[in-house]
Amino acid sequence: MKEKGMSKGEFNSVAQANGGIDNMIDTNSKDKDTLLMIQYIAEEDKLEKILENPQVIKTPVVRNGKQSTIGYQPEVWKKWN
Repeated sequence: MKEKGMSKGEFNSVAQANGGIDNMIDTNSKDKDTLLMIQYIAEEDKLEKILENPQVIKTPVVRNGKQSTIGYQPEVWKKWN
């Protein structure tokens, strides 16, 4: 995430598979200022602000084809094998 980040398309794909943009946000992120900004800015501006600040995205983001998870979910990953 820190080196390459996510493209808009990838982010939207993962968000859609996991219940939307709001589910992608790590509410425990140390970057409280950005979290507050994202909470109050217009919906159409959220995606850009999140992509500019990947530290607020829940990790790990794990993809398996069209499936994906956010956060640590080894029980789901085992089922993918």
